[in-house]
Amino acid sequence: MTLALTMPWSISRPAQADEGGIVSLDYGLASTMLMLGVTPAAVVARADWQQWVVDPPMPESVADLGTATEINLEVLARLKPSLILSTPFLAASRSQLETIAPVREVDIYGGGREALPASIVATRDLGKLLRRESQATAFLAHAEANFADCNRRIAELSAPPVALVTLMDERHVRIYGGSGLYQGTLDRLGVKNAWQAETNFWGFQTITIEQLISLPENTHLMIFEPLTPPDILQRLDDSPLWHELPFARAGRVSVLPGVLMFGMVREAIRFAELLTDRLEQLA
Repeated sequence: MTLALTMPWSISRPAQADEGGIVSLDYGLASTMLMLGVTPAAVVARADWQQWVVDPPMPESVADLGTATEINLEVLARLKPSLILSTPFLAASRSQLETIAPVREVDIYGGGREALPASIVATRDLGKLLRRESQATAFLAHAEANFADCNRRIAELSAPPVALVTLMDERHVRIYGGSGLYQGTLDRLGVKNAWQAETNFWGFQTITIEQLISLPENTHLMIFEPLTPPDILQRLDDSPLWHELPFARAGRVSVLPGVLMFGMVREAIRFAELLTDRLEQLA
């Protein structure tokens, strides 16, 4: 049973008048805003939120700014935001954005820093910026209680090492570790990552299916949704190479609901709950 997220504040409350409209050009920052009780005036790729973030739900009132690489500046200007939350990955657009509103960059995925600790620091900073310090403190306390509860539950199991992947096609996967959000969450839960090889500074590596044979014999492969194309598992099942892999031969493969890989604390909580539930089901 997952640890319920109970909050003494609303996650769909608009920003106060003295804060003005705040827009987010990053999903992780937007989800953190919601957890602190502030609804963004707009986000990038609003239409894809339900596919990639899922939870928390984004209120219907939030405007869509288009993709991060092609921001709809007309919509943005019409909203007259008081603040634009962004990341260093959109630095090339900063001068253009600053003609509309002040820009605050939040750097989590870069420079080799670990994503989960950086997300915790960023959450506190957002709490100060949005005048939601008490909400940030309460939310982070909930996160720590969640990690502790999941750690306790997993400690009662004989949990296998896990490999976390996104299927790219029949021959390639993106595998996670390093300084990424998933690895930080695994560390909090006391779960061993079967992939100990190098990753990039975002916390993943794209490898061939053949390279998965190097994983420990008792590895359980966790595949994140969404599955694209939808029949990718059937294609793998038809592959002789796939059936040569120990975890596939033994049926140690699970599909997990999607968790935003470039997320923040809320996404770490979601991953912790999903993984703990699945490991308990496998026990």
